[in-house]
Amino acid sequence: MPEPPAACGEGSTPTLGDLGEWRLLERLRAFAPPGQFDDDAALIEERAGGVLVVNTDVLVEGVHFNDATMGPGDLGWRAAAANLSDLAAMGCREVVGLTVGLVAPPRTPWAWVEGVYGGLTAALATTGAPLLGGDCSSGSERLLAVTALGRLGPQGPIRRQDGCAGDVLVCSGLHGLSRLGLALLLEQPLHGLITGSIAATDLNEDLRQRAIAAHRRPQARLDVVAALEQSQPPGDPWRVGGTDSSDGLAAALTAIAGTSGCDALLDRSALPIDPAMAPLREATDWCLGGGEDFELVLALPERWAQRLQACLPGVHCLGRLVAGTGRLLWQGTEEPLQGPAGFRHFG
Repeated sequence: MPEPPAACGEGSTPTLGDLGEWRLLERLRAFAPPGQFDDDAALIEERAGGVLVVNTDVLVEGVHFNDATMGPGDLGWRAAAANLSDLAAMGCREVVGLTVGLVAPPRTPWAWVEGVYGGLTAALATTGAPLLGGDCSSGSERLLAVTALGRLGPQGPIRRQDGCAGDVLVCSGLHGLSRLGLALLLEQPLHGLITGSIAATDLNEDLRQRAIAAHRRPQARLDVVAALEQSQPPGDPWRVGGTDSSDGLAAALTAIAGTSGCDALLDRSALPIDPAMAPLREATDWCLGGGEDFELVLALPERWAQRLQACLPGVHCLGRLVAGTGRLLWQGTEEPLQGPAGFRHFG
């Protein structure tokens, strides 16, 4: 096993809080084959010629969920959807199933566990895939470790690094609704662009319900992969740069731009904000950095992006990739994007 990289600072050993999630991942790369940590999931070539996609996510009580914002059925659904979203972000056309590692204190009611697994299987049922198994252990807090398995279609994978200068940046849907849903569930204050505080009851009821549903029951966008195949221009090779926006739209765009050796030039007027949410002062920050929207963010040749928009309702064009070093810039001024960069573990 290779030696881990040396600690930062002479004679010091940094903590995970010092490193943060991304620098921790950079150090963990030393223990895996080159390129293994570059995408949303791992690709494994099967002897029969197919490609298996494997992804693992951990949901920890107090970090990813609590009883104030969702019931056990919602938690199970979200746990499955988060993993299925990573499979979609890799270009999966078939979901094989998932396994679940459950950690919970002995005092945990069976009804809570039953609800979680009911939500998991309900989300899986939308794909026709089964629950494959897992493990259980006692612990001081509740935790779910989910591993999802899928297979690529014949077209190949979606990779973060496969964007090119000139590509159009698109996303599969609106952003910021999940963060609004969380604010409503936690009864956090909201603010208008012109006026001061806004009561949650003053929001459009349809917006309230859609935001809470987006937070509790997100939809993994496996349909986008099928639409990409249908819209691929005849004769053009399969080349799709992409990831999902579970950590935030800005984080997804940064990941694509940085690994593709480009900058992302964004159209401020084209941000995918729900029109009913736009009057909120928080709308732009939550669109860019709210996270947990579970949409796909893609870099495509222009003709393909246009065909995808015609094929799949709700696709938004955000801007373009240009030669650069992984920066997010506003089109017209080319000023660096300022604002939340998304959720950061150990921060």
